[in-house]
Amino acid sequence: MANTPQAKKRARQNENSRKHNASLRSMTRTYMKKVQTQIESGNYEEAQAAFKTAQPIMDGMVNKGIFTKNKVARQKSRMSAKIKALKSA
Repeated sequence: MANTPQAKKRARQNENSRKHNASLRSMTRTYMKKVQTQIESGNYEEAQAAFKTAQPIMDGMVNKGIFTKNKVARQKSRMSAKIKALKSA
């Protein structure tokens, strides 16, 4: 348990950061799931629109340190490939 005033303050700040980061992570995952559901339903136009909405949000979370750069790049690449496959099918 934190004993010094500085340690107590850091504990409070860490808890607030954890809650805030969890909220941002959840929001981003929701946008990613929206893209995935459109891909699974086979709607190319709606999947493309959902992806365009999700893409800057995902990039923003990288800048905030919520997700790593490579994870977001991998997920965007996979989503894009699936959307591209929808168009050709």
